[in-house]
Amino acid sequence: MPRGHLRIYLGAAPGVGKTYAMLSEGRRRRARGTDVVVGYVETHDRPRTAELLDGLEIVPRRRISYRGTEVTELDVDAVLARAPRVALIDELAHTNVPGTDNAKRWQDVERLLDAGITVISTVNIQHLESLNDVVESITGIVPRETVPDEVVRRADQVELVDMAPDALRRRMAHGNIYAPEKVDAALSNHFRVGNLTALRELALLWLAGKVDEQLDRYRADHGIAGTWEARERIVVALTGGPEGETLIRRATRIAARTKGADLMAVHVTRGDGLTSTRPAALARQREIVESVGGTYHQVVGDDVPKALLDFARAVNATQLVLGVSRRRPVAQFLRPGIGVTTTALSGSIDVHMVTHGEARRGLQRPRRDQGLPPGRRLAAFALAACGLPLLTLVLTRLREDVSLPGDILFFLAAVVGIALLGGLWPALFTAIAGFLLLNWYFTAPYHEWTIAEEDNWVALVVFVLVGAGVSAVVDRAARRSREAAELGAEAETLFTLAGNVLRGERAVNTLLERLRETFALTSVTLLEHPPDLPITPDTRRDPHDWRIVATVGGRPCSTPDEGDTTLPISDDIALAVRGRTIRARDRRVLEAFGVQAAAALRQQRLEAEAERARPLEAVDRLRTALLSAVSHDLRTPLAGAKAAVDGLRNTDIAWTAEERAELADTAARSLDRLDRLVANLLDMSRLQAGALGMVLQPLALDEVVPRALDDLGQDGRHRVTTAISEDLPEIEADPALLERVLVNLMSNAIRHSPPDEHVLVTAGAIRDRVELRVADRGPGIRADQRDRIFQPFQRLDDRDNHTGVGLGLALARGLTEAMGGELIPEDTPGGGLTMIVALSVHRNGTP
Repeated sequence: MPRGHLRIYLGAAPGVGKTYAMLSEGRRRRARGTDVVVGYVETHDRPRTAELLDGLEIVPRRRISYRGTEVTELDVDAVLARAPRVALIDELAHTNVPGTDNAKRWQDVERLLDAGITVISTVNIQHLESLNDVVESITGIVPRETVPDEVVRRADQVELVDMAPDALRRRMAHGNIYAPEKVDAALSNHFRVGNLTALRELALLWLAGKVDEQLDRYRADHGIAGTWEARERIVVALTGGPEGETLIRRATRIAARTKGADLMAVHVTRGDGLTSTRPAALARQREIVESVGGTYHQVVGDDVPKALLDFARAVNATQLVLGVSRRRPVAQFLRPGIGVTTTALSGSIDVHMVTHGEARRGLQRPRRDQGLPPGRRLAAFALAACGLPLLTLVLTRLREDVSLPGDILFFLAAVVGIALLGGLWPALFTAIAGFLLLNWYFTAPYHEWTIAEEDNWVALVVFVLVGAGVSAVVDRAARRSREAAELGAEAETLFTLAGNVLRGERAVNTLLERLRETFALTSVTLLEHPPDLPITPDTRRDPHDWRIVATVGGRPCSTPDEGDTTLPISDDIALAVRGRTIRARDRRVLEAFGVQAAAALRQQRLEAEAERARPLEAVDRLRTALLSAVSHDLRTPLAGAKAAVDGLRNTDIAWTAEERAELADTAARSLDRLDRLVANLLDMSRLQAGALGMVLQPLALDEVVPRALDDLGQDGRHRVTTAISEDLPEIEADPALLERVLVNLMSNAIRHSPPDEHVLVTAGAIRDRVELRVADRGPGIRADQRDRIFQPFQRLDDRDNHTGVGLGLALARGLTEAMGGELIPEDTPGGGLTMIVALSVHRNGTP
């Protein structure tokens, strides 16, 4: 049976019209004769959405009893038995209550798809698993229900249901999304313009990424290698040379002229690792690319033009920016450069060849390494100078027994030995000297620089050529062996550096100490121009105007000129080392350390700035929350009291005694609530200021708990069941503060428990502490979210703010800790949350 199709309507926020669009699509398909049923739709009491259900067949929901309450869920078995062509199922990320076959609704949908049923569903961008933390940072709310991104990405169709933030807020204000009593809280929290704009952009970017995936998959499935200019993508090729910044700025201007164009920078590293690229230059160029909104990439390939074009085609690039070759005209004539080859193979990709100041000046190649140390070469020359006469003397004594070919083989063996010892030049000297000695002593006529027989000419020329060839091969092998050993040591050093960074060793001094140990240096110093000194085109920096940022080892360098080796990392930062001069071939490793040290310095400063800004952010967040609470939560009881008093003062209405009593009672309750809110705010401010007054004394819990129950009022008292033993030891606490703690905890537990569930208050003694437990049967709180409930003005859901300003638990913890106790949240067995107040036992007048 073929698998059913999945179509998803994606929205940035509740109320944009996802369910409406889903039902409209269902009605259109039903009008075309398709068998459509409604598996599960949540209208949220929105009239226009509910109207679309008329005429659609609705599969009855499954009813499940959970914690004494009857809830309804999607009945998967009923939908499978009905076997429609299309099923409409709302809220794909919904979490099913315990007792159903699957934990998540998307798993129910998978069953229907496997059965060949096409499903149309809805999901909000905030419910995608990969965006959970991003949404939390935007809205301050952690979505409790999530769906794996892969489930949505596998959908055959994903359609964005979009609405401008202002239009969505107008819908909210008109009561088309939430009930009127929830509108103010929603508009001031989740539905702020900034939140909605960020979530909308998030949804658009995620959907754009899925469209790119579909396009790439289609091109791959159909073998399309050419570029489709669906969106402009500019790729700039970087070599790490001085022309890189010019290329980046030119590519940036090209991208800026094309609205919505992507900028990518790519560097091709040779597979053998034998490259003279400077890491510091590439690091600076990478920073420039990222500062202008581009992305940096690095690929490996021995054929640079092919690797470059492979990358450009893989990302569907439309334009490629290259620099004019730095090779001289003669070299370009002998062999086409990378730019010419890339342009010839580019196909449909436009190539921009950008001129720059380094064009055609020639490549600065590093000095060729001789492979072997000078001492071995001198020893080889000395051995040749002494050994060849001795060999000649021996062979002349054996002239009757050894023929010319034998003599040539002995001299060839000498050439090979000298080549193994000293490399190319001593071996060439040995070969030429051997040729002359063989001609003088071993070819007729003897003791003359002539050769009578042609065969002897051939033998001696072949001897010289073989000797030269062997010498070249041995020398090249020695050089490659040494390069491999140096690259291996370099790779091991860089591997160690990378491992240190991954393990978190990003402190500047730690990296500098690693560098000092690696090269056995006396001291390593990181220098910087003072950033508070502005530099303009009309001013010049004093060459002595440097300051030491970090240093390890002995006497530091106060300026770059004092170092035995100096490495400029950026315009403002330099690395100076003492102890020895770093060889040119080791500068790559030195630059890698320098770049990491500069990055660590920037990271360290950013962390310091973030640390300084964190208290200001907390104060600003508290101020904003306080203003929101005062503007809304305190206004609500004040409005109720004012309305009741105005009613009593109205002489135009003849109130009955019962009505007057009801109005007076309403005013009293509102003022009592206002008094509690103001008291909570004052207590919290005293706690944060450290000015809370209290008197610790021995208390019995069976005396404090009843007083706290009385403060809950008649409506709250009957919702609480207590089990406090009279045998519990006395605790050390302030009576008024402990009563406030218990009232806040019990009020919070009542508010989150189902209407028919009671809050259980128990207590027990454990060693030198007494633990008072307030257990509810509410939804509970995830372990990773429990610290957040103790933050002032914090809620973890979209609950309306009519029940308080969110200070209850924060104040309860603060008061408990002020009395030397702890407030600990834990799960209630069977579901719910238990708040544990742990206080010290009173012993002989001391806690």
